[in-house]
Amino acid sequence: MLSGIKQKAIVGKDGKIELSTTELPEGTVVEVIVLVEKPTEEDETTYLLKSEANKKHLLRALENVAQGNLIYVDLDEYEKNSL
Repeated sequence: MLSGIKQKAIVGKDGKIELSTTELPEGTVVEVIVLVEKPTEEDETTYLLKSEANKKHLLRALENVAQGNLIYVDLDEYEKNSL
C-alpha cells in the first residue's frame, strides 16, 4: 500500500534537499519525486490580452473609463429592490 507525505522544501547548498517527518520510522524505504514550482512568467493582463476578443473588450472598457462612460450600481440598494 502506498501513502504520501507532501511538504515544501528549499534546495540548499550543493542541491541538497532536506525533508523532515516524524511519520516515518528510521530505515523506511521511500521513493522521492521532486516537483518544481516555476514562477509564472506572465501576469494576468498579459494572459487576458492573448485572446483578440478579450483584448478588444478590455481596450473598449478602458476607452469607456477614460471618457467617463461608467455605470454605478449601489449593491445595497440593488439587494433591497430584488427581494
